[in-house]
Amino acid sequence: MTGGKLPDGGILYDETEEEDDDAIVEPEAPQAATAIDWNEGGASHEGLTGAALIGEFVKQLPNGPGVYRMLNSDGDVLYVGKARSLKKRVSNYAQGRLHSNRLTRMVRETVHMEFVTTRTEVEALLLEANLIKRLRPRFNVLLRDDKSFPYILITGDSRAPAIYKHRGARARKGDYFGPFASASAVGRTINSLQRAFLLRTCTDSVFETRTRPCLLYQIKRCSAPCTHEISDEGYAGLVKEAKDFLSGKSQNVKEAMARSMNEAAEDLDFERAAVFRDRLAGLSHVQSHQGINPAGVEEADVFAIHHEGGLSCIQVFFFRTGQNWGNRAYFPKADPQLTGAEVLNAFLAQFYDDKPCPRQILLSEAIEEQDLLATALTEKTGHKVSILVPQRGEKKDLVDHVSANAREAHGRKLAETASQSRLLAGFAETFGLAYVPRRIEIYDNSHIMGTNAVGGMVVAGPEGFIKGQYRKFNIRSTDITPGDDFGMMREVMTRRFSRLLKEEGKPDRSAPVDDSADAPFPAWPDVILIDGGQGQMTAVRAILDELGIRDCVTAIGVAKGVDRDAGRERFFAEGKPDFTLPPRDPVLYFIQRLRDEAHRFAIGSHRARRKKEMAKNPLDEISGVGPTRKRALLQHFGTAKAVSRAAMSDLLAVDGISEAVARLVYNHFHENAAD
Repeated sequence: MTGGKLPDGGILYDETEEEDDDAIVEPEAPQAATAIDWNEGGASHEGLTGAALIGEFVKQLPNGPGVYRMLNSDGDVLYVGKARSLKKRVSNYAQGRLHSNRLTRMVRETVHMEFVTTRTEVEALLLEANLIKRLRPRFNVLLRDDKSFPYILITGDSRAPAIYKHRGARARKGDYFGPFASASAVGRTINSLQRAFLLRTCTDSVFETRTRPCLLYQIKRCSAPCTHEISDEGYAGLVKEAKDFLSGKSQNVKEAMARSMNEAAEDLDFERAAVFRDRLAGLSHVQSHQGINPAGVEEADVFAIHHEGGLSCIQVFFFRTGQNWGNRAYFPKADPQLTGAEVLNAFLAQFYDDKPCPRQILLSEAIEEQDLLATALTEKTGHKVSILVPQRGEKKDLVDHVSANAREAHGRKLAETASQSRLLAGFAETFGLAYVPRRIEIYDNSHIMGTNAVGGMVVAGPEGFIKGQYRKFNIRSTDITPGDDFGMMREVMTRRFSRLLKEEGKPDRSAPVDDSADAPFPAWPDVILIDGGQGQMTAVRAILDELGIRDCVTAIGVAKGVDRDAGRERFFAEGKPDFTLPPRDPVLYFIQRLRDEAHRFAIGSHRARRKKEMAKNPLDEISGVGPTRKRALLQHFGTAKAVSRAAMSDLLAVDGISEAVARLVYNHFHENAAD
């Protein structure tokens, strides 16, 4: 954790919303930091571990600020911490006065330490957050599925700026507005802004090649600057209004539109008045989706934590330009001994490691390093950042509203977690497993008459579906007969477990299962569910035998019931006859949900692959014909089919196509062409 106390509990952050991208931007470490390995040129610590080893390191440590790392026998970093005084902080571990089993385990596993000195404690705080993000130590805060937030981008490198959803580095010239809590919030906002400001959303290549307005112009969602249905000056006015609205001047924009509508009505220009009426409706639609819009909060992030029953929920609301741009909930897994303030303290430094920081941060309760964090964020962002715990007024009401959302999300998550735990326990009892599984992998295949075949793997655990662990397998083998489900499953199983053996090694199933809250999510599945009957299971077990891991994984087949009715599935598990479950058994519903998710994922992957194949242009297959020549051919002939039928003389008439390239294209489409 990032506070001044010892890390009494492990925290693992997870988000409730799944986003469509996975981009983490890591800031550079402070330049003043200096790495020190005290084993080089110093005393030998060979043979020492745990508190004894740490005690030897303490003798040589300085009293200045810095960051320390604890490593295990495999060289993996167990923990990264910062200190105002390295000597004082690390000596606490050596004294053995540890207050939790988790701390004791962390110290016992330590066989080496590394240190980095910094000029100030602020630099140590920023470096600690950066190292945790890169090294992902087991005993630190880990932001799983930590996605970058989406923004709205109004481009600035075109005569007619476009409005897009943007995520990632701000490499393109233009104005960025955000962050928004989710991609869906950006999508809704852009859709409403189209109605209000008629800005284009097409790509630059489409914009530059349009010869007539598209459908969006016909349904009054775009002003069609591509074909000059609106003048460049008029379009620039729309862009300015959109920027003003997104910059917090929404009331001014609405008042100006209302005046224009009234003026048009007074001039009896009712058609023009209707345009402004529709645009005003679009603006109202934007703000109706933004919920509360406090007048006194121009730019702030509001954090509230609800900590109860061993589960913490941190709710974050984003306010920019006086508008509410959404919220997101995080669920840390923390040691029960940690207080809500300690969890929140650990969360904040990690949260802003790679995210933009507003000028004001409002909290539901005070944290230990409040002033230090504010100083660090001020230095990092280049503008003053204040961290407050409001006690009265509009800001206090706002924090109370966020706290209420945190309590509600906490209750929902607690119910879901308890339900998932009961279902996993029931699953283990139903199939006679030695322990409750922590990782279940479900496999399914999808294809149409053997074409574009894809195998899908989804993963479930105590937290539900782990979407970041999903995998798809494009079936590559040419020896498989089209439609051979056994052959496809054999390829998927071989590729999956061969790679797992290479990367993780064979698991030791004789060792006790680590089901503690801070235990990492296992790489090896405890159970694999196969969508298929006895034939599929025979093929799968043969592969497990070939790889020598049949005793490492429990394989279970789920065959569709009579007439493929849900609720009449038959289950095939090794060592027992196939059986069915009662129609209303909760475990049956659980397995159906797992299978249906695998089916959905496999079909989605297959459709994406099929769409990509269908969209392939035959010209892409011709070596030597790049994007420029392909564009020239398509503009001249209209379609790839017309290119394939063109004679040599027609190909030579295309600008930029030499005789050699024309011969190349002609020969590609005419197998019997003479040289």
